[in-house]
Amino acid sequence: MKPELELYLHIPFCARKCAYCDFFSGAFSDAEKRRYFEDLRAEIRTRAADPERIFIPGDAGGEFFSTELPVRSIFIGGGTPSLAPIRELSETVSLLRGSFRINDNAEFTIEANPGTLTEEKLRAYRRLGINRLSVGLQSPYDWMLGKLGRIHSFSDFLRNYELARALGFENISIDLMSGLPGETPQDFEKGLKTVLDLKPDHLSVYSLIIEENTPFYALYGPSGPLVSELPSEDEDRMIYRRTGELLSDYGYIRYEISNYARPGFESLHNIGYWTGVPYLGFGSSAASYTGTLRRKNASSLLYLNLPAEEEETLTLSDLMSEFMILGLRMTDGVSESDFSARFGCSPADVFGSPIRRHLALGTVIQSGGRIRLTGYGFDIANSVMADFLPGSSREGYNN
Repeated sequence: MKPELELYLHIPFCARKCAYCDFFSGAFSDAEKRRYFEDLRAEIRTRAADPERIFIPGDAGGEFFSTELPVRSIFIGGGTPSLAPIRELSETVSLLRGSFRINDNAEFTIEANPGTLTEEKLRAYRRLGINRLSVGLQSPYDWMLGKLGRIHSFSDFLRNYELARALGFENISIDLMSGLPGETPQDFEKGLKTVLDLKPDHLSVYSLIIEENTPFYALYGPSGPLVSELPSEDEDRMIYRRTGELLSDYGYIRYEISNYARPGFESLHNIGYWTGVPYLGFGSSAASYTGTLRRKNASSLLYLNLPAEEEETLTLSDLMSEFMILGLRMTDGVSESDFSARFGCSPADVFGSPIRRHLALGTVIQSGGRIRLTGYGFDIANSVMADFLPGSSREGYNN
């Protein structure tokens, strides 16, 4: 397989922080936004002038400089990147194109919140080569959007969605959340059908996670006064199964635990992350993975002047575990031949005990040279994947 690279830009601007969000983001002044983009471009220039060494294992093996590898995808995430000034975004994208070898057919995504898109912005995105929108709807119910602390209504979303379609965007993804407080399985199914009738190209459907240090944790955490409003574990599982059934009825393919697409619209950037494609992250709290090193920028608007928040050199054991865990998130599962090409041994050589255990439990199947989660395995995916973490029961390779 020809080695490739992915790029990620983090734009931490928000009109208002959502009640459930623990990402680094917030409302900043125009001056702070200009300073941030200056730092962002300085980081891109510095890292392009002194490119990272990218290690590609397996058949494609070898060491490459990041500026040598063709870029297959760019993802601009946040925050709310659609709040970024067009001029700043244009200068930054132009710099990226001058610094890296971006494929002509690269997937180029920007995240957007409903209510922040205008005709001017959408036309500018098209000129910049952005060919995919990821729109954070989260819920089609205005009463739920208010509870989540979102800044938009469903009508705002519809106007933005229809405008994007009219201006030629042919690849639009919608984010939805399940397991929301006060929402019944029947509410969720009705809302999902409303969204599916719009015929989006891709859907990411994530179950709400109550993160510490958020307003939601105070209300819905283990000791919160409203924790009873959250669905039970059985209800959450029912919603997950029904989501898969309904999306299949509408012609969507589930290609990862929480991601569904019309055939041919699977996110290249997402798949790259789950299959070990190296990536460079620019901006506050952005992570990079170079094949042997993972690094995360500081979570601060002035991140460029601060040391990395995290930096880890991955051992062989780490890399093999990640290959299994991330691969099992995909409905296609883990390719045994790809594992062997990358590491010079089979999955059974390293993970024989957990593979045998989960085959016996019916949480994985092994067929056609792949190891996949079953339907039951997807229901309890976290506990299955925990058995493939470094330090779990293995046949060898303890380095």
